[in-house]
Amino acid sequence: MSEPRIPAAADAPEVYTRERCHIREILNDPRVPRVSLARCRVEPGVTTERHRLAVDEWYLVERGRGRLEVGGRAPFDIGPGDRVEIPAGTPQRVTNTGREDLVFQCLCLPRFRPEAYEALE
Repeated sequence: MSEPRIPAAADAPEVYTRERCHIREILNDPRVPRVSLARCRVEPGVTTERHRLAVDEWYLVERGRGRLEVGGRAPFDIGPGDRVEIPAGTPQRVTNTGREDLVFQCLCLPRFRPEAYEALE
């Protein structure tokens, strides 16, 4: 039987990605294939790369302000406390419209793997 506790990711490094976003993996473990969780940070004035994922995704906004483009919907503003569902295969990008970092948790179902990412720019 495997160890029931998965080590904390508190010391996981924050990585700057081609998406123009800083990402720190909180939970992304093959032993937990149903879900992954990452902390994402977008600097003021930055728009992330237009992309889509092959997994369902939820944004849970912690701080900052942004403008989110999801699929064919009109862009809409997001801020602290907002939760946004982004279904698998939906084009998306976010712009930080504030003066501080836009920080959000990104929950993926099933877990995110690099091959799930498709750049659209």
